[in-house]
Amino acid sequence: MTKGWGGEKCLRGIFFFEFWGYIDIMMKSVFVFLNFILGGCVAIAVPDNFVYEEIQTRDFKIASWQKVTNLQGIYKIYIEGDGYAFNANGQPTRNPTPRGTLVRELAFGDDNENVIYLARPCQYVKSPNCSKRHWTSARFAPEVIIAMHNAIKQIAGENPVVLVGFSGGAQVAGLVSSVKTGLNVKKVITVAGNLDHLAWTEYHNLPPLNESMNLESYRKQFARFPQLHYVGSKDEIIPPSLVREFVQNDDLVEVVPDATHNQGWDGIYPKIWAEN
Repeated sequence: MTKGWGGEKCLRGIFFFEFWGYIDIMMKSVFVFLNFILGGCVAIAVPDNFVYEEIQTRDFKIASWQKVTNLQGIYKIYIEGDGYAFNANGQPTRNPTPRGTLVRELAFGDDNENVIYLARPCQYVKSPNCSKRHWTSARFAPEVIIAMHNAIKQIAGENPVVLVGFSGGAQVAGLVSSVKTGLNVKKVITVAGNLDHLAWTEYHNLPPLNESMNLESYRKQFARFPQLHYVGSKDEIIPPSLVREFVQNDDLVEVVPDATHNQGWDGIYPKIWAEN
């Protein structure tokens, strides 16, 4: 894993001006500065106890920010959503780095011993294998899920993990838990989670994600894990009905009043932070 930055960061890729060069870690700060000047990059405060690390997997580099204070403890891993996959005209973007901050806020505000913010392939850092299909039709393709599984394994090893997946990150959390062995998953928590992307595309009359795996195919395996699913009452992207239809157990679904897909979650943060 490649280490970098601490303190306040201009997170690479946000409003990035589409120059995705392959640069040495020592040059990152230069490009961060250029992103800020030329691309209007949004700076957010990263706590000093979080360290940036790039995790090398077979097919992708995965960006992460990590706070690890107990190597033998539980690792709580927040998995990012699909990011900025499509522009306002419905066209695939050239850079899927997320513009929203919900997942980062959750991770950076969590005071548990070991907390990781884990991006998705091609967010923040580009790998030679990255293509637009990896944040569109193949966003949950086998190579993506293998890479995310491997990244989590490199971070946590045999230690227990709690996975918190937002939006499409919920699908990733479910698939890495259910499809492959080797992770010591203690619990899966989803926030506005896309748990069945076929039902989701049908609901919105969108093209199916034909190159992607779907958690619906691994429902029995996934049911073995302790889990809890949060969904906003006013979420028009992932409505409560889709989550309830997949989970089929209202005791495992908590509807957050007045929350949309990206807003209105602040009041529930402490509850998510307390989940272990």
